[in-house]
Amino acid sequence: MMKKVLSFGDILLRLSPDANGEWIDKNAMPVYLGGAELNVAHALARWNIPVAYCSAAPSNYLSGAILEKLQSHGIDTSRMITSGDRIGIYYLAQGTDLKNAGVIYDRANSSTALLQRGQVDWDDILKDISWFHFSAISPAISENLAAVCEEALQAARKKNIFISVDLNYRAKLWKWNKEPHEVMPALVKYCDLVMGNIWAIEKMLGIKLDSDFKAEKDICIRQSQKSSEEVMKKFPQCKQVANTFRFDEGSKLRYYSTLFTKNGLTVSGEHDVADIVDKVGSGDCFMGGLIYGNLNSLSEKDMLEFATAAAVDKMYVMGDATTSTPKQIKARIKN
Repeated sequence: MMKKVLSFGDILLRLSPDANGEWIDKNAMPVYLGGAELNVAHALARWNIPVAYCSAAPSNYLSGAILEKLQSHGIDTSRMITSGDRIGIYYLAQGTDLKNAGVIYDRANSSTALLQRGQVDWDDILKDISWFHFSAISPAISENLAAVCEEALQAARKKNIFISVDLNYRAKLWKWNKEPHEVMPALVKYCDLVMGNIWAIEKMLGIKLDSDFKAEKDICIRQSQKSSEEVMKKFPQCKQVANTFRFDEGSKLRYYSTLFTKNGLTVSGEHDVADIVDKVGSGDCFMGGLIYGNLNSLSEKDMLEFATAAAVDKMYVMGDATTSTPKQIKARIKN
């Protein structure tokens, strides 16, 4: 029986108005289920990896409808925590992404943001789990949620559960008087797999780029190896460090990635991406691809190529989560 993954984070609704304001006259705008960790769970469920999702949500008909939908997608929601009064929301104009200055967060005091240390029975939540995933978004939201993350990680470590983290950096969320580099190292020390990019590693873990760094491919790859080596030196529990590189070039973008392990650095093929539909959730698909590759015992090269293709493929899928199958993603690698 394949091992089960638990993805923990703040469940979100994404409201996506058109940029020119027509949604006001139409009295309508698209709504998507979101949250970085839920996007990972969606991908894994789609790829037939047993996955559970843990977040907090209030007891009302909105939460009920959402959980029913997640269950229909093959995501185990039995570990959801019923508490608080609201699900967080974010607004993102159609055609933009989460790095866009126009993203508006309305997630203060969400049910997950208000979780307290000691409130969650992690021994129960983590039963039959072999992989625990979270992202840097949760500790960014609130000081108490950062403490809850640490509590979860300590419980997972005691059970010898494999732990992954996505170093998602959202400047607008870090508002509780601590900088990321003051918070994240205490959490990353529990992690077996660290995923992000060289800029997030600098911002969150204090591992700086070379003073003469330039965003040129050979320099990026060299820096990726150096930063990854430093991560593994600073955090001995870490066994894999993955970095993505996404460069916007007008109407298209270039995308490639690296994976560093005890065997050295693996570099993916490069994708030129045009006619993009939706960039949101691309990095979450990359993370999901790494989990998929590990649990299916793929080679490091095959795992990285699958994760990279999954990230690129997501840009052609509207909404926060992928709907693509492994077969469709593998076809993108061939093409």
